[in-house]
Amino acid sequence: MTQHLGRFLDDLDRDIRASADWGKVADYIPELGGIDPAQFGIAVALADGQLLTAGQAGQPFSIQSVSKVFALACVLGRIGEQLWLRVGREPSGDRFDSILLLEQEKGRPRNPFINAGALVVTDELLTGRSPKQALSEVIGFLRTAAGDDDIHIDKAVAESEAAHGHRNAALAHYLRSFGNLRNPPDHVTGTYFHQCAIEMSCIQLARAGRVIAGLDCAPNLLSRVKQRRINALMMTCGQYDGSGNFAFRVGLPAKSGVGGGLLVIAPGRASIAIWSPGLDGWGNSQAGTLAAEKLAEFTGWSVFG
Repeated sequence: MTQHLGRFLDDLDRDIRASADWGKVADYIPELGGIDPAQFGIAVALADGQLLTAGQAGQPFSIQSVSKVFALACVLGRIGEQLWLRVGREPSGDRFDSILLLEQEKGRPRNPFINAGALVVTDELLTGRSPKQALSEVIGFLRTAAGDDDIHIDKAVAESEAAHGHRNAALAHYLRSFGNLRNPPDHVTGTYFHQCAIEMSCIQLARAGRVIAGLDCAPNLLSRVKQRRINALMMTCGQYDGSGNFAFRVGLPAKSGVGGGLLVIAPGRASIAIWSPGLDGWGNSQAGTLAAEKLAEFTGWSVFG
């Protein structure tokens, strides 16, 4: 299986590049807008400890909203089920930065992966600590999960997001107006922008994802119950309003980021990281989604049997 999978990944890299269907980069964040969309990398961390790669798997990129998975893991480890008093667990059916839903539902975000929900998670990370301490917890979790200390924040991306993050600032103030933000909005958004600007390669991200996949080779950072909770949310909410389409095409839990990253989980089997910076209309990696679909078809990995 491993030998065949390695050849498949090489073929997949060649096919993705030949099709040249890259999508559009996230140009509303200027630091990401100048990235060449014609790039692709993939890494697959298997349960037996092997790591298979193809393409630009070692190229660092801004993980953006993929970081929400690991921030959520940190918060669930600290306060557990209490989080759900402040954040829902339902798909949004709307844009990831929608204010409309927040108004309709009186300041309780639909789930922790839309931006408003992620801001509440960040607010929990900040409770009783400074922004630097909150960021250190997330980065420390990632470094331990990946077994790699060379994971850092891209300060240029963080500054670019902060300079153009007006909608996120509006969401934070809206949350505060409903009493669902305990820390100053600028502290929450500043921490959130830096969290999203964490830079990782597919190799690092696939290794970090082992703790979400529950692989035997992974560091023991999450209980089985929390792994199941996070995987369920990734399946139903991880691709924003494209989550249903992704579940139909791929059949595996996943979380996307507008930097073009994609973390896909085959529970108990593999952690998969894919990167291609061009996005589709939902804000998910266009080539990355196709690659995930082809990988699932080849391996037969699916949570649906």
